[in-house]
Amino acid sequence: MEKNVCIDIKSTQFANEERDVTELFTFGRLRRGRGKNKNKYKIIYEESQATGYEGSTVTLDIDGSSMVTMARTGDALSNLVIEKGKKHHCHYGTPFGDFIVGVKADEIRSEIDDNGGNLYLKYTVDINSSYMSETEMYVNVKEINQ
Repeated sequence: MEKNVCIDIKSTQFANEERDVTELFTFGRLRRGRGKNKNKYKIIYEESQATGYEGSTVTLDIDGSSMVTMARTGDALSNLVIEKGKKHHCHYGTPFGDFIVGVKADEIRSEIDDNGGNLYLKYTVDINSSYMSETEMYVNVKEINQ
């Protein structure tokens, strides 16, 4: 199963008493896994100039409410593993250089199904074990009626 969808993302990053909000509305695809992965979903979309990663593709691999992998391909490669209760050391690429960051999920809620739905992530990022930021991300996915 693969569907064309509208994707609305609101991400809030908290760091050093500051708050940075990014919102993105885009179109993409929702894909359900097959076989043993039939309960997993992928959300795939293209980044825009507004995010600073124009020309990159983002894939969110959703494994229920326990783990989400966020991979970005293009000029700045990233692969973040966001798993509830575990810290992962992940590659995070930016236009200014690449980093290895620690990522630990405080909360993951997935209500994604074949018709779309909502995904909520709350996770902490550190560099060299020093706190960098906390991020809250809300993702809403709606099927495009054809």
